Amino acid sequence: MSGHSKWAQIKRQKASNDQQRSHEFSKMSRLITIAVHEGGGITDSDKNFKLRLTIERAKYINMPKDTIQRAIDKAAGGEGTQIKEIIYEGFGHGGVGLLIAATTDNSNRTHAEIKQVLEKNGGKIAGQNAVAHLFQRCGVVVFSRDQMNEQDALEFTEKIGAFDIEEDKEGYIIYFPFERLGKIREIAGDINPNEVDVFYKALVPMKMDNSDIEKNDRLIERLESLEDVHNIYTSAE
Repeated sequence: MSGHSKWAQIKRQKASNDQQRSHEFSKMSRLITIAVHEGGGITDSDKNFKLRLTIERAKYINMPKDTIQRAIDKAAGGEGTQIKEIIYEGFGHGGVGLLIAATTDNSNRTHAEIKQVLEKNGGKIAGQNAVAHLFQRCGVVVFSRDQMNEQDALEFTEKIGAFDIEEDKEGYIIYFPFERLGKIREIAGDINPNEVDVFYKALVPMKMDNSDIEKNDRLIERLESLEDVHNIYTSAE
């Protein structure tokens, strides 16, 4: 097991930033809209896995239940049918790869905005599959120490077919094949994970010097400030 988790640190930092909460709620509402439409208009989260996953992510950032329900109701009423999710690719400082997940109703506008931020901050936009091959799309699930002990975590890891597990002072972060996302409830039983999410994990994480790390942190902050961008994955170690 690893002694720390960059993924978990980033998640906690984002969730604790109160000033950005409204901004994050707006982004999450778009993801809920997409989940409803891609699920054929099904608003029952037990019958729409993507919606269930998105609701769980919304709860993690403390999005109020009534705000979640309003987003579901609007989507069920036909609002936001033109919104789609797109993964844009780019490079940051030191040649680090970036996958930039966005929800948009105008892909040309979003592409131009992302390109502008990248170029103004020392990065550059990349063509399709120029960066994606550096990552593995997978599922990630987080359990706290009061939910399970190390032996339980290892047993869950084996059952889900996980390829990596990280441990920090708060709990266990388990990475597993994307295709197994729908098996979480079945395998976890009565234990409710702190979070379940889709993740893009670097196949060979790049080592960065402190200067490039700081520059890339600033670049990512500026990308995350864009209305359409809801997540960024980096190949940096």
